[in-house]
Amino acid sequence: MIWKARLSLVIFSASLAVGSQPAATVPSNPDVILITIDTLRSDHLRCYGDTQIETPNIDALARISARFTDAFTAVPVTLPSHTALLTGSYPMSNGVHDFSNNKLSPDAMPLARVLHDNGYQTAAFVSAPVLDSRFGLDLGFDTYYDHFNFSPLEERSLDSTKRPADQTVDLVMGWLREHAGPGADGSRKPIFLWMHLYDPHDPYTPPKSYATRYHGRPYDGEIAFADTQLGRLVEVLKATEAWDRSIMVLAGDHGEGLGEHGERTHGFFIYNSTLHVPLLIHIPGAAARVVSAGVSLVDVMPTVLQALKIPNPPGVQGRSLLSLALGQTTDSASVLYAESFLPLLHFGWSPLRSLQARDVKYIEAPRPELYQTQADPKELKNVYPARQALGRELHTELYDNLRRLTPANANRAGGQELTDPVLLDRLRSLGYVAISSGTFVEQSGKALLDPKDRIAVYELVVEATTEGQHGQFQESLAKLREAERTEPSLLAIQYLEGLDYFRLKDYGQAAARFQAAIQTEPKYALATYYLGLSQAEAGDFDAAIASLERTLQLDATNFDAAYNLGAAYMKKSRVDDAARAFERTVQIKPDFARAYEALGEIDLYENRPRMRPPSYSGPSNSSRALPKPTTT
Repeated sequence: MIWKARLSLVIFSASLAVGSQPAATVPSNPDVILITIDTLRSDHLRCYGDTQIETPNIDALARISARFTDAFTAVPVTLPSHTALLTGSYPMSNGVHDFSNNKLSPDAMPLARVLHDNGYQTAAFVSAPVLDSRFGLDLGFDTYYDHFNFSPLEERSLDSTKRPADQTVDLVMGWLREHAGPGADGSRKPIFLWMHLYDPHDPYTPPKSYATRYHGRPYDGEIAFADTQLGRLVEVLKATEAWDRSIMVLAGDHGEGLGEHGERTHGFFIYNSTLHVPLLIHIPGAAARVVSAGVSLVDVMPTVLQALKIPNPPGVQGRSLLSLALGQTTDSASVLYAESFLPLLHFGWSPLRSLQARDVKYIEAPRPELYQTQADPKELKNVYPARQALGRELHTELYDNLRRLTPANANRAGGQELTDPVLLDRLRSLGYVAISSGTFVEQSGKALLDPKDRIAVYELVVEATTEGQHGQFQESLAKLREAERTEPSLLAIQYLEGLDYFRLKDYGQAAARFQAAIQTEPKYALATYYLGLSQAEAGDFDAAIASLERTLQLDATNFDAAYNLGAAYMKKSRVDDAARAFERTVQIKPDFARAYEALGEIDLYENRPRMRPPSYSGPSNSSRALPKPTTT
């Protein structure tokens, strides 16, 4: 094999015996392999005690790794969880609290950038658009493969915008064949590879054989399928000679509610059903062990860097777990902080924050919660009313950590007016203000609702979203109207109703619902974008142009808005304006083939040559007579 000299991903091999491990000595310039599996609960893996599932490849890795039994994410949402992991920092420091209107600062120093600066060739392969490079996680990667189907909604299925594990593994193996071998002089740069698998994520649609084997348990079927795809990668790499030279990390980004506390999926509550994740760390030469200390995903980056003897860059807030992975004692402890701003940012209800310490967990909410996690691991009995003194102690500890972990320039007011300026500005724009206790209220002073009192509404909206994505638009609208009876002016409901009407091709109703959403939140870029598409489909191209221009003012990264703006200009025969819009499209997304096709059509029409950037390899789809509006 061409990469025979150094590649070392075969640490999954089930034939390796723990007792044969040599003394822990990290080799010079080892490869670093990070695998994250989305929505993976640790208690649905055999190596964490689930005897009803077969996960032989993950189990084999666990047998030669440090297996952390109490690892937690800081946010139970894919984008902010991965941001925390890859930057070693909490959301109040890195600024990414949510899955929308967030982007990592270009000045950030995530793991890939640090390793790239230290001579590593870096590559990432992600399986869902929520980790699209526009969110900033591509910093430091030579290759960041995030290509997804952004064709019109009516031309694609739900699954076409996510990549199943077998396809992602195929891409990874192709990259390894091209980049992992020695150069002409026989040497090779070390590798940092991040592979993200999405399959356990809702909706659970495992391949037929796995759906049959795990009948009635489709979530487990997707986990087993993802595990098998890891095994495929192992088979390709088994023949490598220096397999034990890799530092290997496997982690879930968050868990899944599966109905606990009334939450079917994740992101809304911060109970451990969605915070607790598997974490395996393999250090070359280290003996396998089980580590029961509480740790956070923000600890992964400093652990890898310490193993490589690379100093942490400024801003890293996690602690290294290397001593624990090597069986050594340590006096430090991880900060087990977690938050969910989804209830506030998307529904106008109270945010949630939590802190776990000393087998006790405090959740700050309008009705505070306190759980004894060792005696009550499913967090079923809230003991806060009986132990308010302990609850207040953890409340104080929570805010001490918030102040310490929030950058100094973001905490200008001192006291307890916490969180970063970007989030504060966004909350103010939505009509919320922080008060001294650290909670939020409406600008009128009205207290926000406890998310516990709105879980039924939230689940109706989630179910409606899923039905809409599966083409069941009338069923989706029925659920949204039911939720609307409780929350008559909810932005999320207005927007989702607009999407359903848009997909039903009822563009008048769609425009009305998107306009209602914009009236509720004037800076809502997605509603403005779809309003423009609805107006274009209805033939009102002047209004569409205004809406799409406004979209680009609100979100300069929306290449689809720029492309559709060009299409609208073409309908008005404003060819020069259209050309500028298409040029803007390829500036935002240089590999967007249809924008190049549109520019080529304009060039032919105008009989003028145009130089194409050398990175452009030609269109991936057949040309159309005129650009057709697309949607994301």
